[in-house]
Amino acid sequence: MNNDIERTLYSVEDIKEAAHRLGQQLTEDYQDKRPILISVLKGAILWTVDVMREMDIMAEVDFIDVSSYHGGVASAGEIQLVHDLSADVAGRNVIIMEDIIDTGRTLQFLIDLLKQRQAKDIKVCTLLDKPEGRVVAAKADYVGFKLPKEFVVGYGLDYKEFYRNLPYVGVLKPSVYEGDRPE
Repeated sequence: MNNDIERTLYSVEDIKEAAHRLGQQLTEDYQDKRPILISVLKGAILWTVDVMREMDIMAEVDFIDVSSYHGGVASAGEIQLVHDLSADVAGRNVIIMEDIIDTGRTLQFLIDLLKQRQAKDIKVCTLLDKPEGRVVAAKADYVGFKLPKEFVVGYGLDYKEFYRNLPYVGVLKPSVYEGDRPE
């Protein structure tokens, strides 16, 4: 797998520092609020766990699985709810835990869903924010790193379900996915 990586963008140490920084900020911002962290599967699971470890507050966690990439390198633009939450979010402080915000479509879908379910407050904590990819207005409240316009894998991020287990975030060599690039 490492041979398929062009270069490392964010090392294990970089990610650890970002998780610590944001975990501390969330601890400060959510003291006595008992938020529910909603981890967006599958990509955000590692980020969610690492940030939670840095939080010193009572917090619940739940999982939701939505898909917009369908295995490719670009968002298909159509969001599918694959696995729904088990918790009721009505009247709750919600923190959406994302691996990456690119087009913003998935995030907007989730925010609309949580508003419809009457969440009290919705904030977003993402490992990576790629503002150049936005096609809808969506923003994160807590950001690990601003991402340049690159196709990245590792630390939960995948290409065709592979590379998630890399402990860092790296740029995938274009030769790996050239046949899948949109025109």
